[in-house]
Amino acid sequence: MKISKKNFGLLSNGKKVWLYTLKAGDLTLALTNYGATWTSLIVPSRKGQKADVLLGYAGAAGYLNNGAYFGVTAGRFANRIKDAQFTLNGKTCQLDKNNGKNTLHGGRRGFDKQLWKAEAYEENEGVFVRFELESPDGDRGYPGKLKAVVSYGLTKSNEIIANYEASADAPTPVNLTNHSYFNLAGEGEGSILSHEVCLHSSAYVEIDGQYIPTGNLIPVQDTPFDFRSRKSVNRDLKAEYGGRGGANAPDGYDHCFIVDGEPGKLRPCAEVFEPVAGRAMKVFTTQPGVQFYTGNMLTGVSGKHGSFYTKHDGFCLETEHLPDSPNQSSFPSCIFGPGKDYHEKTVFAFDW
Repeated sequence: MKISKKNFGLLSNGKKVWLYTLKAGDLTLALTNYGATWTSLIVPSRKGQKADVLLGYAGAAGYLNNGAYFGVTAGRFANRIKDAQFTLNGKTCQLDKNNGKNTLHGGRRGFDKQLWKAEAYEENEGVFVRFELESPDGDRGYPGKLKAVVSYGLTKSNEIIANYEASADAPTPVNLTNHSYFNLAGEGEGSILSHEVCLHSSAYVEIDGQYIPTGNLIPVQDTPFDFRSRKSVNRDLKAEYGGRGGANAPDGYDHCFIVDGEPGKLRPCAEVFEPVAGRAMKVFTTQPGVQFYTGNMLTGVSGKHGSFYTKHDGFCLETEHLPDSPNQSSFPSCIFGPGKDYHEKTVFAFDW
């Protein structure tokens, strides 16, 4: 196992951005403290050929203008909140409108656009980076002073361990996730539509035309959203597209799926297999949901190593509390604060 650290760039205020590289087992993971962001993940193929399976940028400058949220830690509240507001204990909190009239991934300056404190360490069978960030009361409209601690690490058994923790001095919504885009053929190797996906999910969150939940949870059976048996992303994609009404709708998945089993317990969430390189990824989580996104809005992004990312060139599996939870009383509560700390865990296990 090995940990290295190097300078990754400078912010306009002169503060240094650092890049950490972790090596354990057969994997190499690089992370930066700007946005607590994953920047690369090197994974062997069945023939022993190593490739970076994360979409991203070559240097820090790209991550300072990261409209696609490549690899970031999203917060305070990942995903969308309707009308950029919610009411808590009789008080209406107004948030940033950075996604039409809604708020997305914490607002215009969410956790993805901040410099986290970082410390690398070795523990048991793995190497980790611990990221820490303090968010003041009223930050982007959210109540309460919050401290977030996120650790990402590699184990000798070729797993990424993601631990998310937060505590606040007043009740506040919390929803942290990692927003990495994967392509198990290798970044820059084209579409992920032939990837085969299994989601351990019997229902998904119905959304309106602005990707805001209607409040309904829809059984996946007999719909294009049924991934309980592994199938290619492309197999039912056109049926899903046609069912969403309108020629301008992005053809792809961008939905939160309810993870089967008991929230709070680590359980199977998803499996992905890329048949050419033979790489496979299994995801386990304590979170109630996972956002499955197929890169529908990638419209030509200049990435690393000369890559140019377009629609469907990467997929995300964002383990999370359900979108718009602060406004949806029937969803699992996302309100944390004194006496109720936030703690979630996700594991990404790789094979080839």
